[in-house]
Amino acid sequence: MRIIPTAIPDVLEILPKVYGDERGFFFESWNAQAFAHAGITDAFVQDNHSRSIRNVLRGLHYQVKQAQGKLVRVLAGEIYDIAVDLRCSSPTFGKWVSLVLSAERKNMLWMPPGFAHGFCVVSEYAEVFYKATDYYAPEHERSLLWSDAQLAIPWPVQGAPILSPKDAAGTPFAEAEFYS
Repeated sequence: MRIIPTAIPDVLEILPKVYGDERGFFFESWNAQAFAHAGITDAFVQDNHSRSIRNVLRGLHYQVKQAQGKLVRVLAGEIYDIAVDLRCSSPTFGKWVSLVLSAERKNMLWMPPGFAHGFCVVSEYAEVFYKATDYYAPEHERSLLWSDAQLAIPWPVQGAPILSPKDAAGTPFAEAEFYS
């Protein structure tokens, strides 16, 4: 497993060791000992799986209580994945990082609790799977406005993105709730 720090040091790209031959491939997508050695010791309590078509944009989601760390990977297709630092005490507060995650590369993104997360699908469709460190709590869920000018995220969508009503009505960064 190779760990690659991003511009926000707490957000990591993880490249697993993949064993392949004419039959296919094998890799460990989660191994508690290997991840602990890399500094990721959070316990995961929930797995989530979504399928979306090209130009679907999901996010930017976070929970103000029961903050979730996420280990994100793509099972089919490709996404442009975003993590926005919402930790007021962080030197990278208000900054974001992006990473292209794909089933072909088998790379993963780790973001600890305290980040908003979003992605858009850049392939015909994508299946996204992620482990979360806390349970989904709809009463605490918030959504940052995906198109917020202060964040200025260059989403690679063709035309207008396909959004849920909740995501279309996201909160601008300047008015959002953050983590202390």
